[in-house]
Amino acid sequence: MLSRSSKEIIPFIRRNRTLMMNDLSKMDLVKYFDDERKSLPVTLQKDKLCSLIQKNETLIIIGETGSGKTTQIPQIVYENILRPDEDVVVTQPRRVAAISLAERVSYEVNTEIGDLVGYRVRFIDKTNHFTKIKFMTDGMLLRTAILEKSLSAYGCVILDEAHERTVNTDLLFGIVKKVQRSRKHSSNPLKVIVMSATMNADLFADYFGNAQIVYLQGRLHEIKIFHAKKNVEDYFHDTFVTIFQLHKEAPERHDFLVFLTGQEEIENMALAIEHINQDPSLRNYPVIKVRTLYASLPTNEQLKVFMSLEPNEFARKIILSTNIAETSVTLTGIKYVIDCGKVKVRCFHPETSMDALKVENISQAQAEQRAGRAGRESDGYCYRIYSKTQYDEMTKDPVPEILRCNLGNVVLQILAMNMDPYKFDFINKPSTVAIDQAYNMLGNLGATKNSILTELGHKMTKFPLDPRYSKIILSSVNYGCMEDIVNIVSILSTDSIFVSSLSEKKKKQAEDAHTKFKSSVSDHIMLLKTFRSFRKVRKDSKSSWCDDNFLNVRNLEYADRAREQLLDICRYLHLPIGQSCGDNFDPIRKCLLTGFFENLAYVNQEKKYVTVNAKKECKIHPTSTLFHSYPHCVLYTEIIETSQPYMKYITVIDKEWLVDIVPNVHQRHNYQVLMNSDL
Repeated sequence: MLSRSSKEIIPFIRRNRTLMMNDLSKMDLVKYFDDERKSLPVTLQKDKLCSLIQKNETLIIIGETGSGKTTQIPQIVYENILRPDEDVVVTQPRRVAAISLAERVSYEVNTEIGDLVGYRVRFIDKTNHFTKIKFMTDGMLLRTAILEKSLSAYGCVILDEAHERTVNTDLLFGIVKKVQRSRKHSSNPLKVIVMSATMNADLFADYFGNAQIVYLQGRLHEIKIFHAKKNVEDYFHDTFVTIFQLHKEAPERHDFLVFLTGQEEIENMALAIEHINQDPSLRNYPVIKVRTLYASLPTNEQLKVFMSLEPNEFARKIILSTNIAETSVTLTGIKYVIDCGKVKVRCFHPETSMDALKVENISQAQAEQRAGRAGRESDGYCYRIYSKTQYDEMTKDPVPEILRCNLGNVVLQILAMNMDPYKFDFINKPSTVAIDQAYNMLGNLGATKNSILTELGHKMTKFPLDPRYSKIILSSVNYGCMEDIVNIVSILSTDSIFVSSLSEKKKKQAEDAHTKFKSSVSDHIMLLKTFRSFRKVRKDSKSSWCDDNFLNVRNLEYADRAREQLLDICRYLHLPIGQSCGDNFDPIRKCLLTGFFENLAYVNQEKKYVTVNAKKECKIHPTSTLFHSYPHCVLYTEIIETSQPYMKYITVIDKEWLVDIVPNVHQRHNYQVLMNSDL
């Protein structure tokens, strides 16, 4: 651990190390950050903030975009508040934010990432025992709390982006509040700082017992907002048209930030822009440099959005992003924001056990946050791909994720900390029906019995996964296919590995290339065969091999990293590594059923699929290898709702297997109907 004297010397080391460096660009960057920090609202109020943090055990800080709260307050806490043996941890809802912020702060203090400043996200740990300022995804701190319930290493927990109200953030509210109470009269009391970019301070202050609220003024400049003249039906098309209309009007080097809903949509837009960008009629306009930003993008690709254009380059950067860019990261150079007005959210209906990924309207609060990204450095413009009428119809704030998600993993994690989910101190309590449904699911999976974690349940808590995925990994031991199931789960932890943003000619080539991976009975098997082939390719040839086979090398590499961590957990649990069923895929299909027996559908007499539990009509997703076929009974990983519900990642199931695998199958009327049905 760093001593107090070491901490006092750090500013001196920072200054002199910079002077001795031969890398001029690094020197310039450090100087740039030092100069910029001096003008930040947080820096200007540093003494006041120090006093408030010292005085209050909990502080609510509301800071507009550009106030410097996320990068500067952790440093203020470390240098002025903490004891020598204490660390400060800053949580972020998304890995890209945790990584980019840690990189930024490490530059500011002139240390290598992983030394004084580091980060921990799923599948990556860039910290060591000297790391004092730690950026983490909220999920990683949650897992830390499961293993070390008092969070004794931390003198201060900073819950950033609290307004996003992710499931993990809401859980951390309750856990950190309890830890703070338990350490209140100890030798190391815990300080809690809640930071938000939106004005919902009273909710957080009331939750933490009338906590002190501090408002930090940002550096928001004037933003002119334009709405569509009439209600928009095809937001993707209208977004594309708006991009090129503005491209012809806007001065060079005035960069665009375009909000879209997900990776597939972003890649399709990037392809369309690149195609139009080759039009000779655009020769006299700035060259378009497309950058993308979404959660599963590898770190090195994500960081490209922060890189400036060459000084004399006649160009424009267009960043296509999910809602990651709403508040989690600060992007420089943005003058124009184009907001599609949509976001992809996961919704769970406990009454029907339906879990669906849906594209929905954003809230008014999200719309304001998106517009604010254009006013970070100077006056800007926001073009909304929705009418003023559509804006007025939006909800004021987004629905907290805890109120619309499957609570299976939430209940599992609360039980792992020996707490009662019904009595847990939620900031917004989920319905009793939702908690009951979660208990029911966990009981059927064998994770709980009489509301207590079983041995299997305790093992499931070790995996950073949905309980259904944890269950199939643990079940794979009995089916002799652990290697295969871990590979499948790893692939499902990332976005699609198949390149879809292609011209008509290339689509045919991609279909031909993917033929060798196809399975007549399962998308999961197709994923497995593809991953097996990828892992056999030499490291220096993987990129070209993926190009030849129209595969997303970034997502496959992410899956490979996920695989290694999952196998490490399996080794920790002393599970037999290396079991594979080879080309006999029936054990895999049966193993999938042990976790996803609630996700079954069968085809009726009208050749329409009906989910077994909810009796909801749905279709096989067009990207499935089983599209245009009608197997009698299928298992699906998830349902995606666009214009209609689609089952994604399908595996054909023999209904005879249900008797041996589905728990209490004879007491389930819907399953009896399925087993007795015929085409």
